[in-house]
Amino acid sequence: MTGLRTGRLAAAAGVNAQTLRYYERRGLLAEPDRSLGGHRLYPEQALTVLRVIKAAQRLGFTLDEVADLLDVTHFGHRRADTGLQARAAAKLAQVDAQLVELTAVRDTLRAALEAGCDDLIACSESPCCPVPFSEGRDRDSAAGAGGDCDC
Repeated sequence: MTGLRTGRLAAAAGVNAQTLRYYERRGLLAEPDRSLGGHRLYPEQALTVLRVIKAAQRLGFTLDEVADLLDVTHFGHRRADTGLQARAAAKLAQVDAQLVELTAVRDTLRAALEAGCDDLIACSESPCCPVPFSEGRDRDSAAGAGGDCDC
């Protein structure tokens, strides 16, 4: 029997042995053959699968999403709405929405620094504080106060 033992595969993929076992339990990696001594022997393709998993995670895909992508790829049940193109487009839209939210947070933090906000209780009572203490508060009008805020 030939194949990669757990330690060698884990090192080559940049993960630890527990990660391999976890991916097996999740169904991301096929259960490997065993040597006569009981050692796991992974096929060479397992390294490719691990690299694909890690790359997909770096792109923001969850393990559940990765599992779905691998399932579609492995079994050839491809439909236009299930492959990487459709899922990458959806992930990109999600990332774009997160960027909009993070940009708003960054801008509010900058405005709070410029306004001299130093006490959350005082800020919550000040109409010029740019920190949105309620959902309906107009951040733009408060953020224009500059360094004149008393909070």
